[in-house]
Amino acid sequence: MKPIKISLKDYVLFGGGANGESYDCVSDPSLMLKLYFPGKIQQPLDEMLLARKVYDMGIPTPEPGEYVVTEDGRYGIRFHRILGKKSYSRATGDNPEKVEQYAREFAQMCLKLHATHVDTTQFENVKDRYYRLLAANPFFTSDEKEKIGKFIADTPDEDTAIHGDLQYSNAIFVGDKRYFIDLGDFCYGNHLFDVGMVYLCCCLSNEDFIEETFHMPKKVAIQFWEYFAKAYFGEDKSLEEIERLILPYASLKTLIVERDTGRPMPELRVGLDLILK
Repeated sequence: MKPIKISLKDYVLFGGGANGESYDCVSDPSLMLKLYFPGKIQQPLDEMLLARKVYDMGIPTPEPGEYVVTEDGRYGIRFHRILGKKSYSRATGDNPEKVEQYAREFAQMCLKLHATHVDTTQFENVKDRYYRLLAANPFFTSDEKEKIGKFIADTPDEDTAIHGDLQYSNAIFVGDKRYFIDLGDFCYGNHLFDVGMVYLCCCLSNEDFIEETFHMPKKVAIQFWEYFAKAYFGEDKSLEEIERLILPYASLKTLIVERDTGRPMPELRVGLDLILK
């Protein structure tokens, strides 16, 4: 697929992340641009094709746009923006008195996603993704890798959808419409791999990171998790029971963080003690 050539003269930078930058379109507020850093050509194409497959499945996500390249040789994706939207993290930060409502709505979105069966020939198994991350991680010993790999293998298989980066900033709403966004890591497998990210973002991350990334104090983020956990797992389950189940999956996310930061993250590894003991 050939990218569409565009000029950045009609776009203004509004944010950035580990892989690239995001731009607003000046002449058309309904468009936004996700532009990858120089040298990344295949990644935006893969993400766009994956987004199209997810959209065609009926997963609630904004319609994918076009594969583009700028005059300075950077590749990206142009999306049709959901005007007036808010993420569940931003909404909670702005209205902490509604934390229970937002957490329960987000939980219902996740339950529907994790009940969606997928064609497993079209998407990656989450276990394969973790095996690859584990093999590439230089901060665990061979013995530790063997134990972590066994934990991944022993997790029951499921043929249902996984977002892959299930932060509460990656679910948005406007009116009565709700959507998942940033589905570049979409795959299939056991739902616990996905829910682990929710716990990581709300409870394992430090105060400053939560304030900067999710726009709320950590105590509100913890409240979000507690309401989410009850709505997702059932009111009859204790938080202690839920967190004992989910903590190892949350700490597995350190494989992603350590890949991106290039350094060990002991503060995120607390749940791996249950695997490595």
